Amino acid sequence: MNQAGEAPHGHDAVRSAPLLLLALSALGVVFGDLGTSPLYALQEAFHGARGVTPTRENVLGIVSLFLWALILMVSVKYVAVLMRAGNRGEGGILALLALLTGDKSTPTRRGAVFVTLALVGTAMLYGDGIITPAVSVLSAVEGLQVATPALGPSVIPITVCILVLLFAVQPFGSGRVGVLFGPVLATWFVVIAILGAVTLASNPAALAAVNPIYAVRFFANNGARGFFALGAVVLCLTGGEALYADMGHFGPRPIRAAWYYLALPSLILSYLGQAAMLLRNPGAAARPFYSCVPSRFLYPMVVLATLATIVASQALISAVFSLTRQAAQLGLSPRVQIVQTSGSVIGQIYLPALNWVLMFATVAIVLAFRSSDRLAAAFGLAVSTTMAITTLLFAAVARLRWHWRWIAVIAVAGTFLIADIAFVVANAFKFLDGGWLPLLIGAFVYLLMSTWQAGRYMLAACTREGAMPLEGFLKSLARHQPHRVRGTGVFLAADNDGVPIVLLHHLKHNQVLHENVVLLTITTEEVPKVKKEERVHVETLTLGFHRVVGRYGFMEEPNAPHVLERARQLGIPIDPDRTTYYLGRTTIVPPDSKRTSLMTRLRIRLFALMKRNDRSATLYFHIPPNRVVELGTRFEL
Repeated sequence: MNQAGEAPHGHDAVRSAPLLLLALSALGVVFGDLGTSPLYALQEAFHGARGVTPTRENVLGIVSLFLWALILMVSVKYVAVLMRAGNRGEGGILALLALLTGDKSTPTRRGAVFVTLALVGTAMLYGDGIITPAVSVLSAVEGLQVATPALGPSVIPITVCILVLLFAVQPFGSGRVGVLFGPVLATWFVVIAILGAVTLASNPAALAAVNPIYAVRFFANNGARGFFALGAVVLCLTGGEALYADMGHFGPRPIRAAWYYLALPSLILSYLGQAAMLLRNPGAAARPFYSCVPSRFLYPMVVLATLATIVASQALISAVFSLTRQAAQLGLSPRVQIVQTSGSVIGQIYLPALNWVLMFATVAIVLAFRSSDRLAAAFGLAVSTTMAITTLLFAAVARLRWHWRWIAVIAVAGTFLIADIAFVVANAFKFLDGGWLPLLIGAFVYLLMSTWQAGRYMLAACTREGAMPLEGFLKSLARHQPHRVRGTGVFLAADNDGVPIVLLHHLKHNQVLHENVVLLTITTEEVPKVKKEERVHVETLTLGFHRVVGRYGFMEEPNAPHVLERARQLGIPIDPDRTTYYLGRTTIVPPDSKRTSLMTRLRIRLFALMKRNDRSATLYFHIPPNRVVELGTRFEL
């Protein structure tokens, strides 16, 4: 395994670009969420439902917590440590899961725990993806209230219009709508750094916040209320998970360069500048960021902040699209329609149905909460929960895959986990203030994903029970040869061992076989991408039968005709003009109510509903529809 997280192949074309250019591009994709957190994070600490009084000691203590949280949790945890836990260059919760479950020696029960943790973390990321556009854009537009209080009633309509426009342009692809992402974020970081430095110069006393002793005093002075303030501190870390998940787009070096040389210094200066403003004018706690902006620059700053939050929102939307594709490839969600919006960059995709669901959910959240203060209260629980789960999975990777000693695992992952748990507990107290929202979203997504996964296992078990061994089938076929017709019949098989049920049904009802029969299995490996030379494996059997296995990574889109073309090049006699694909259409029959519990029956019905709406194999595997024959099969789970 490549512990440094560098991909030995697969991203060469992207990573051959100059480091400076890659770092600039990484700013737009990776740092949007982290970069725009100064808009709302500090105001939540003093102006939120559980905010503290902006006294000198509290201001220095809170800002000290912000600075050291950025250093420990982003610079150390994500940038220095977790970016070494790459699965062939890709990062994120599902990459960690692939590292763990890809080890065939992993016990089934332990693997189930890892899958459950990953499902919970992934579900919470969906909550993050829905809330981020709402809170980011709303906090930016709220600057209009600072510039002109009379514009306050326009904030919500303007925010909704921006969000609708943002989702409406998604079909054009993130590459086309995001050409200026890097320069916009670079400009944003430079501007907030200048604003912070100028404000800090007017009151250098805020530099004392660099001393961590003020963070310790803050807890000593405020007790439980100081602990609750961690719910605001975690907001400065939003985007840390996206930084790790997007590692595969650019590689670790450009991300580290962008973070250490521009993003981190700019964020530190911005928070110190806001601290200087609050030390001079505690009344600015309601909008500390915009209070640092000179009045003549307020409108341009609102425009720049809105552009920056649009970039941050776009990055999260793209991440949710990518996450959904990975989940579908790994069998954690139904197959969905995926539109490739770039002919050269595989990560640029568009999911139509999911896009509109995200739009309606995001707009509904803005209309329901109506202020970034209330949304910020809901935001932290999703972020902190995902961070804690990532730490647990990393600890498992360090112990089981890297074979770290327990003392090293406890020293590194244990330190991160203490901070993560503190953030989770602090945010849990904001449940009634809005913390219920990400839990509700996460619980719904987890229900869908866990139901789909469990249903697939049950369906696979039923299929295996009725399966016929291939060796015995071929022997029986040799004794009783059916009529053979010209051409090639392709039967999709879920595994390499048994005879596909659709083949048995076809032979039973039609009493004929093609002169060439291909048993096609397309698998998703627990790696991001598979080398082209390892893509297709062929095996010639008897009686004109051939076994073809196509292998794809979870970041790739499977294509059955491409696999067969490669198999033809390897010697399998396939004529594309005389090829027929036989697919099975599965119908799930609910079990007898006397034999199963109500909850089991409800989940099976939910799985049956999801199965009916699962994208057809014809479209998913890019099979020509005019060459497909479907045969139905009923299963009682």
